[in-house]
Amino acid sequence: MNIVILVAFIGILGALAAAGFFMLRKGRDGKGKADMARALTVRVGLSVALFLIILLSWKMGWIHPTGLPVKS
Repeated sequence: MNIVILVAFIGILGALAAAGFFMLRKGRDGKGKADMARALTVRVGLSVALFLIILLSWKMGWIHPTGLPVKS
C-alpha cells in the first residue's frame, strides 16, 4: 500500500511540475496553455484517485488510523 501511495504522490508532483513548465513556456499557438490545463487535469484526477484509494483501503481494513496518543 505504501508503494501505491508513493507512486501516486510522485505522479501528482510530476503533473504539477509539468504544468509549471508549460505555464512558463511561451507558445505562439497557445498550445502551452492547453498542455498546462491538461497537466492540471491529470493532477486533480490523481489526487481524487489517491483519496478514493485511501478511503477504500480504510474501509477494507488494509490500513488503520493510528491517531495521536492522548494522555489523561
